[in-house]
Amino acid sequence: MALISVDDLSLAYGDHTVIENLSFQVNSGDFLVMIGENGAGKTTVVRALLGELKPRRGEISRANHLKIGYVPQFRNLPANYPLAVRDFVALNLTQSRWPWLKKTEQHRLDRIIRKTNLTTIEDRPLGLASGGEKQRAYLAQALVDDPQLLILDESTASLDNEMKYDLLDFVAKFQQNGLSVLFITHDWDLAKRYGTRYLQLLPDGSYQSGPINELPSDEEVRNV
Repeated sequence: MALISVDDLSLAYGDHTVIENLSFQVNSGDFLVMIGENGAGKTTVVRALLGELKPRRGEISRANHLKIGYVPQFRNLPANYPLAVRDFVALNLTQSRWPWLKKTEQHRLDRIIRKTNLTTIEDRPLGLASGGEKQRAYLAQALVDDPQLLILDESTASLDNEMKYDLLDFVAKFQQNGLSVLFITHDWDLAKRYGTRYLQLLPDGSYQSGPINELPSDEEVRNV
C-alpha cells in the first residue's frame, strides 16, 4: 500500500528549479533511501512531503490519516537546555488541552524510552546528553506518537560511524515491526546496509530508483 505517492513533481525556489518531473512512492513496510550528493534537492523534497513547500507542478498524495514522524539533521539546542530527556520526548504527546499525560500516553512514553535505550538517562537534561544520546531522544520523540512513516532527514550526518550504525539499528528494528522509513542521506554505505529500495537524485536534476541491490556506487555516479 502506498503511504505517499508523488507524481510529476516540480519544486523551485523563486525562479530556480530544484526538482523536475519527479515521481515515486513510499510504500508500507519500506526502508526507502533517498540518496544524492549535497545540493541535489533531498531536503527540498522532504519539505514538500511535509507540506512546508508548495510544488510548482505535480501532485503529492498521502494515505488517509497518515501520521508522520520526522527527525531533522540539526537542532540548535544549547548546552543549558533545561528539559530532561523524558520530558523532551513527551512534547510530542502534549497536543491535547490537558497539561498532563493520560495513562495511555504515559505507557506509550515508557515503552518508547525503553525501546530506544534511554532509560538510564531519561532524567538527565537533554543539553547534557552526548550527540548519539540526543539523536536517540529525537528519534524517540518522533516515534512516541506511533507514526506509520518515519522520515530521517540526514539524521546521521553529525554522528561518528559507531553512532550512525547504532541509531539505524534501532530504526531497522522498528521497520521490521511494521514502521515505514524514508531515510535521506548521501552515505552510500548506510544506504546499502539498511535500505530496501532507493531513490537517487542525480546532479543533472534527473533521478533513478529501484531495489537497493541495484544502487550504483558513488564513483559510478560521478563518472556518468
